[in-house]
Amino acid sequence: MHKKTLSIALAVTVVTATAAALTVTPGVSVATPDTVATPDTPRWGPCSEKAGSPGKAAPPRLECSTLEVPLDYRKPDGRQIEIAISRLASEKPSKRRGVLLTNPGGPGISGLGYPAALAATKLPQKVQDSYDLIGFDPRGTGRSTPVTCDLTEEQQSRGNLPPYAHTAADVTRQAKNARTIAKQCATSKTASMLPHTTTANAARDMNRIREALGEPKVSYLGGSYGTYLGSVYTTLFPERSDRIVLDSNLGPGGYDVTAMRSLARGFEDRFPDFAAFAAERPEYGLGTTPEQVTAKFFELAKRLEEKPVRGIDATLFRGFTFDLLYTDAGMTSVAEMWQALDKDQPLPPNTPPAIENLENLMSARFNVICGDSRWPETVEEYQRMVAVDREKYPMMGGSAANIGPCAFWPEPIEKPVKIGDRGPSNVLIVQNERDPGTPLADAKKLRKALGKRATMVTADQGGHGVYPFGSNTCANDAVTTFLTTGQRPSQDLACAAEPSK
Repeated sequence: MHKKTLSIALAVTVVTATAAALTVTPGVSVATPDTVATPDTPRWGPCSEKAGSPGKAAPPRLECSTLEVPLDYRKPDGRQIEIAISRLASEKPSKRRGVLLTNPGGPGISGLGYPAALAATKLPQKVQDSYDLIGFDPRGTGRSTPVTCDLTEEQQSRGNLPPYAHTAADVTRQAKNARTIAKQCATSKTASMLPHTTTANAARDMNRIREALGEPKVSYLGGSYGTYLGSVYTTLFPERSDRIVLDSNLGPGGYDVTAMRSLARGFEDRFPDFAAFAAERPEYGLGTTPEQVTAKFFELAKRLEEKPVRGIDATLFRGFTFDLLYTDAGMTSVAEMWQALDKDQPLPPNTPPAIENLENLMSARFNVICGDSRWPETVEEYQRMVAVDREKYPMMGGSAANIGPCAFWPEPIEKPVKIGDRGPSNVLIVQNERDPGTPLADAKKLRKALGKRATMVTADQGGHGVYPFGSNTCANDAVTTFLTTGQRPSQDLACAAEPSK
């Protein structure tokens, strides 16, 4: 779920035909309302065990169904694919406002179990009473006609984060691996889905879900990558958008090359929180000042590049550190992992963590991020970016700017959706100041792009994910108030840090 979203290191009553109109986007010819078939009303039933959280069965109240949608929205009567959806219905019909579509992040992460996860944690009861919580696996992911790149176990073990490039030759070497993966994706048994497994089409699928549910509008709660999906949805379908909450935000370009490079900045925004944490706990032996803890990071990274310890090399070391800093609770795990690596002792349990269906997660991720936008195509351009970011953000710049499969991807069939300020003023952006996965700087860019449509709430805390998992009462209350009453702060709001509970 989006507070635990896997980072880039590892491997979000039938309506009338008129209501089914699609908004025209650049580069795509869309069907007219008269030619778009209205989707069937979902037939809800028990969810399979795979719809639950990892390691847990789906709760009894969670219902599941499937919906057919066009693979290619330019050909609505052509091949159909299946989208898996879930529902946690409001138990207070008299208080029910409508439906709240949800997405935990990704791309590549299942969202079927997310409504139940929200309800089981901190989602206020009055929000649960106000909405049917709707989850879904975006196209290509999980149970929604999954894609594959036929990734080998070795390719999966490398994760989505390229190795740290110290030299131009390192980028050239990585280009061979990236080209191989791109070719596998383009020639796999699901290659026909590759041009259509995009955020824009996932947003169109969301509108089909809305139609099938018989709702004139939908509200939305999306985290991490889900903020870009929500931004695209409310851009394509502004009049079908009710209350839109975007939590832990990508910039207006989504997971493009700029966002990928921003991971290095996010890591360095967040790392001081861990350095202070470890320095205050000398029992870990990582240093007694933040400066000493920072030096230990570089020392361990260099040592692991020369010789991995217990299967952990420098790339995995950086990746696991990055992932675990998504939450304050993860800091203890980071310190324990570092201590074990430093002393060549057994690693803490779940290091590396077990990830279910990693091949599909990584394949879907490549399909979406490479298909959403154009990436630099020459090795020389990545060599230049690595040189810049390695100097600017030495902890992870050489990885986040390194070359990946998107450099060798087929040209997208439609232009990216341009996020702008046209539409109702119904978007609430919430963001931590020190978010490693989606830095504050990118959230500010999205805020600027949405203009008068949005209000932004910033929380003085670290980690990835504000609502409802974070501990900042000011920020959480702002989201709950918006979802239940429609009222947003009168202007952008900065929430002060609160004492740890």
